[in-house]
Amino acid sequence: MKSNYRKAFNELKKLGAPVYIHPDDKERFDISAEEPKSDRWLSYYSDIRPSDWNFGINPIIDEILTKHDLYCEWVNPAHVRVYDL
Repeated sequence: MKSNYRKAFNELKKLGAPVYIHPDDKERFDISAEEPKSDRWLSYYSDIRPSDWNFGINPIIDEILTKHDLYCEWVNPAHVRVYDL
């Protein structure tokens, strides 16, 4: 995993975000929407998320990823994957 991914991963993990490295793509990391308390970080469904979350993603995630030149995108309702800007 590249340095910027590792830094963002560790920063999010330290905050308690449900981050993990997917076994099929060890160059990136994912953030789960299915772990206990994941709804503090992600919510695919608009009726159960705060209105200030862009696309169901907690602004803290966006802030940390942007700081490391990364962004995330929904893969399916279960998780987002992190990519280079």
